[in-house]
Amino acid sequence: MSKLRLEGKVAIITGAASGIGEAAARLFAENGALVVIADIQDELGHQVVASIGPHKSCYRHCDVRDEKQIQETVDYALEKYGSLDILFSVEPDPGRANAGIIGPLGGILDLDMGEFDNTMAVNMSNNMRGAVIAIKHTGRAMVTRQIRGSIICNASVTGCVAGAGPHAYTISKHALVGLIRTASCEFGKHGIRVNCISPSPLVTPMADSANLSMSEMEALCSAASNLKGTVLRSHHVAETALFLASDESSFISGHNLTIDGGFTVINPILGFYK
Repeated sequence: MSKLRLEGKVAIITGAASGIGEAAARLFAENGALVVIADIQDELGHQVVASIGPHKSCYRHCDVRDEKQIQETVDYALEKYGSLDILFSVEPDPGRANAGIIGPLGGILDLDMGEFDNTMAVNMSNNMRGAVIAIKHTGRAMVTRQIRGSIICNASVTGCVAGAGPHAYTISKHALVGLIRTASCEFGKHGIRVNCISPSPLVTPMADSANLSMSEMEALCSAASNLKGTVLRSHHVAETALFLASDESSFISGHNLTIDGGFTVINPILGFYK
């Protein structure tokens, strides 16, 4: 029998009670990891633990905006499992109290600065700040215990190219990509890898907030995708996180890995390959 890819490793996954985080929690546990599911959705979190198995996972209420709760979650993982090898920081699903927002859709010439400020405040406080806090305390634990760990953040293709989202949202996602690059610079001397995953538009509960059905959202995502015949789903992002968490990516750090079917590298305007 082949060795499990995360055998013996301990992971904290924020936002793991639903969506991408939940998919990653299940996949990490299937591959041998002990998983701390950190979220504010208590009922869903406990349901995920029950379905994975309490011998492989546990739930910890954690609002990533609160540094004390992040610190306590890290301490909890260390006390319960004796180590901390992986952090996967996942933005909460849209519609959650601490999720990011898309913000104003108009151009910069008519940009409402009040809406811009609100988008930046929400996204930077809820998501960017939460990622910084999680990296700070997870990284500190890894450095102190000389653990050559893996830190992964989930971002968006809007942090890679312009025109994939509104101005404020795009700016906030570029900041997250900048975070993993500068963090990787500091942690490299400790053997700790820091990377980022940037998916293209994903079929998630965001469809509800956009007054679209899941099938309608899926059709929009498929139309925008260059790679036809498949639709990006949460499990694709989870599988990418598994790669970055495992020893298979042992010399990859400071990298923003896009999961976009070629979207960010293809200019469709001239249509040479239609």
